[in-house]
Amino acid sequence: MVGCENRLVRLPSDLEVLRQRDFRFVFSAAVVSLLGDGVLPVALAFAVLDLTGSATDLGIVLAARTVALVASLLVGGVVADRIGRRMVMISADLVRLVGQGVIGVMLVSGDATVAEIAVSQLLLGAASGFFNPASSGLIPTVAGERLQEANALRGMAIAAGNIAGPAIAGVLVVTAGPGWALLIDAVSYGASAVLLARVRRDDARPASTEHFLADLRDGFAEVRSRTWVWSTIVAFSVLTTFALAFPVLGALIARRDLGGAGAWAAILVARAVGALVDSTTLLRLRPQRPLLVATLAGMVTALPTLLLAVPAPLVWIVIAAFISGVGPMVFNTLWETTLQQHIPASARSRVSAYDWLGSMALQPVGYALIGPLATGIGVSAALYLCGGIEFAALAMLLTVRDIWTLPPHPRKPVVNVGRAEPQRPA
Repeated sequence: MVGCENRLVRLPSDLEVLRQRDFRFVFSAAVVSLLGDGVLPVALAFAVLDLTGSATDLGIVLAARTVALVASLLVGGVVADRIGRRMVMISADLVRLVGQGVIGVMLVSGDATVAEIAVSQLLLGAASGFFNPASSGLIPTVAGERLQEANALRGMAIAAGNIAGPAIAGVLVVTAGPGWALLIDAVSYGASAVLLARVRRDDARPASTEHFLADLRDGFAEVRSRTWVWSTIVAFSVLTTFALAFPVLGALIARRDLGGAGAWAAILVARAVGALVDSTTLLRLRPQRPLLVATLAGMVTALPTLLLAVPAPLVWIVIAAFISGVGPMVFNTLWETTLQQHIPASARSRVSAYDWLGSMALQPVGYALIGPLATGIGVSAALYLCGGIEFAALAMLLTVRDIWTLPPHPRKPVVNVGRAEPQRPA
């Protein structure tokens, strides 16, 4: 009898990773849940604004999700490394299913309050703080040697979700209401959990005899021992904080100088399309110095921010947005792949948790500072400053030797630098 694996033998060589059964289920789960994530921003915004019309209330709800996510990341990384990534991801999806489902039903019935929406987003953020490190740790197990292809395909799913999700949400919000859009998001988490339950492989280590804090310290030791890891995390902590000027102040420039909401939508869509188009290239790209290529590509991220500061004609900003979509896609795919190749399997989720924490911990500070900064020095000056800092944060990585020299694969077996794993008795 010809099995499913053989029926996929005619796939193009750069899609061979889809021949692997477990990866297909993990990738399918990512596609449906990321599509739901794409629905969330529009649905959530209109759910809150329909209730109170208050931008402050919307900010509180968005902050609730971000704060909960940041607070749970390190715990999530340790738990995933201890008990198994797949089970953590399924559990997180079920929590997100319940949280979004309950608030969706309440919105449809007209009984929801802003406080209840904020609580639902706290649950969503906390569950995502467990899911994200576990997902990064599981991909190498199910993708095998086709790791970069796997990360590129996941990038395609993210980009496609960012394009299709808001469009679906817009139709649902207008025709049925934001509650139904949130129910679609909840269903996507349920579908993801069902697909992940079909995965057979996991790479959790045996139950740890170490204390939770010892596991956390060992994960930090893996980060600290590699200059290329901690310096990149620091650079992205700075970059992601000041990159918030683009969504916060860019919309103001579009409304004031570029023609309004249509212009802003064109800029955002161009960036998402750029990411989607570039992800196909990453299926074939095999740089011998992946972090150098990633850093150089990432520098274009600041381009639309700087052109908005001018402001340049809309067509040039749209082109820059398309190019800037390429940069993060290249960086994230090559960075994730390099991290997964060079970090010991038993510590991947903890290191990923520190990576996520570095990228997101200062975002609430950024949201709080961008407005007063623009008020103090002007919107254009703030965009110039923030765009310049974005560029400089990545340019500083070029002073790190490992960024120039680290190969795609470790030259010798990767070992833990923390506590030694317990040895099996003879």
